[in-house]
Amino acid sequence: MSEQETGAFATFRPRRGRVVSSGFAALSVIVFGLIAVLLPGPDAGGQWRLGDRIFLAAVGLAIAALLWRYATIRATPTREALTVRNLLTTRTVPWQSVVDLRFAGGDPWVTLELDDTETIAVMAVQKADGDYARAEASRLAALVQALGPSAASPDVTAE
Repeated sequence: MSEQETGAFATFRPRRGRVVSSGFAALSVIVFGLIAVLLPGPDAGGQWRLGDRIFLAAVGLAIAALLWRYATIRATPTREALTVRNLLTTRTVPWQSVVDLRFAGGDPWVTLELDDTETIAVMAVQKADGDYARAEASRLAALVQALGPSAASPDVTAE
């Protein structure tokens, strides 16, 4: 790994959610595939036809695709911006637009407040990860402090 991948600019990724969703994605494909294959068809006295089997297999694949997308959520920081890939959207936010970071109370993940009064969830830092999440939230807060609108100069984190 390069220094950028392990230092302040390492990609933020959830731990627990990624493992669980990856496992359930594989399980979904296996279970729905087995059900689609093992359901009794008209030749075995059942009512399940080929279209029904294909639909069940497709449902399993759709569930797996959604879980895979959840497993790939992340936030990638650079010196210029933070690219946040959440469940349904991907957005790049310049550091100069970030005015505050929240990760307290019952929040399930970090939330960034932007200068246009919009908020954006950073699902890559999840409360379910416990101490790891708190450390990652602190690292993200340090990046906001160093590179955000209140930064003294854009080279504060120069190495």
